[in-house]
Amino acid sequence: MQQQNSLNVHIILLAEDDPEDRFLTSRALEKNRSKHQLFTVENGRQLLDYLDGNNDYEDRGRYPMPSLILLDLNMPGVDGREALREIRNNPSYSSIPVIMLTTSESREDISNCYELGANSYMCKPTDFTDLMSHLEALTQYWFETVELPE
Repeated sequence: MQQQNSLNVHIILLAEDDPEDRFLTSRALEKNRSKHQLFTVENGRQLLDYLDGNNDYEDRGRYPMPSLILLDLNMPGVDGREALREIRNNPSYSSIPVIMLTTSESREDISNCYELGANSYMCKPTDFTDLMSHLEALTQYWFETVELPE
């Protein structure tokens, strides 16, 4: 299911309802000179539509399948927990790594997300430099260290 081109440019899909957090994540990847392409959706419903190729996301040329999903926990409508549950229950994309990227430090949220099948759980850094560092480590690990499924 891994989507990349011959230059090892991976697709990252960020599901985040906060426009500022979407911007900061995008900016942090740019500042890291990341060669990976970031796509964003604003909630869990849009995330599932993107993965299913429904509604605005039918064109796989414009909206390729992601290699990695960054998923906010608390979003209106379909939240991160529900979206994660749906992702893990769909064989078409259940193997895509999902990283929870959230402000919640709740032990209950952390345990629940891992039980639902999250690959990692990361609390959003409040400092931009820390965000850059976390995203650099994350992309290095998922795209350069481990082998992802095809």
